[in-house]
Amino acid sequence: MAASLQEIQHRIDSTKSTRQITSAMQMVSTAKLSKIQRSGTGYRLYAQHLQDVVSHLAQAHLSNVKGTLLESREVKKVGFLIITSDRGLVGGYNSMLIKRVMSAFEERHLTKDDVVILAIGGNGADFFKKRGFNVAYEYRGVSDVPDFMEVRDIVKTVTAMYDNEVYDELELAYQHFASRISNEVQLEQILPIDTTNLETESGSLSAEYDMNPSADKVLETVLPQYAQSLVFGAILDAKTAEHSASVNAMSSASDNAKEVIDDLELHYNRARQAAITTEITEITGGMAALE
Repeated sequence: MAASLQEIQHRIDSTKSTRQITSAMQMVSTAKLSKIQRSGTGYRLYAQHLQDVVSHLAQAHLSNVKGTLLESREVKKVGFLIITSDRGLVGGYNSMLIKRVMSAFEERHLTKDDVVILAIGGNGADFFKKRGFNVAYEYRGVSDVPDFMEVRDIVKTVTAMYDNEVYDELELAYQHFASRISNEVQLEQILPIDTTNLETESGSLSAEYDMNPSADKVLETVLPQYAQSLVFGAILDAKTAEHSASVNAMSSASDNAKEVIDDLELHYNRARQAAITTEITEITGGMAALE
C-alpha cells in the first residue's frame, strides 16, 4: 500500500508541474494575443482605405484594363495559399483548416495534379508534402506579431507566381479570428481580383475619373498592393486566431489537469485512510493475541 501511495503522490506532483507549465503558456499566449490585436487595428484601417481605392476604380469602369491582376484566364492550375501554425498546442486550429481545404478539393473535383500548394506554416507544409502534393512554396517562422516588412517577400512571391502563370487562380485558406473563444475557417479567392463584391465606406461615387497618369499605370501600382494587403491581412488574422487557439487549448489543459489532481488527491486520501485502518486493525489484532 505504501508503494501505491508513493505512486499516486508522484502522479500528483507530475500533474501539478504540468499544470504550472500550461498556465504559464496560457499567460504568454494571452499577452501575444493582446499585442497582435493592438497591432492589427491600424492595419485594418489601411486595408479598408486601399479597398476603397480599388472599388472607386472599379466603379469608374477601369476594370477592363488588360494585363492586370483583374484579368481572368483559363484555369489550368489552382493555387491554395494555406496559413497554418509552425507548432502544435493550439487545439484543432490546424486540423480544422486542413480538413476544410481537403473538402474543397473534393467539392471542386481537384486532383493533386490540378493543385499548387503555397504553405505558410510548418504544419500545412508537412501535411501536404507527406501526401504527395506539389508544395511550390513554403515559409516557416512567421513571428508572433508579424509586420509587413517581415513578410513582404511572401506577398510579392505570391503575386509574382500568379503573373508567371504558376497557377491561374489563387484561393486563400486560413483561420479567421472571430472572438477570443472561437475562430472560423475562411476559404476565399483572391486572384484574379473580383471587384464586383467590393464595398466602400464612403457612400455613392462618381462613375468617371480624369486620370493622370493613365489608368494602366494606376492599376499597375494599386492592384498588386491590394493583393498584397489581402495576403498580409490574412497572415495577421491567422496569427491572431492561432494565439487565441493557444490560449483556449492551454486553458482547457490547465482545467483538465486540475480535475486530474483533485481525483488523484481524493484517491490518495482514501488509500491513506485505508492503510491507516489496516495498520490499526493489525495492531489491535496483535494486542488481542498477546492477551
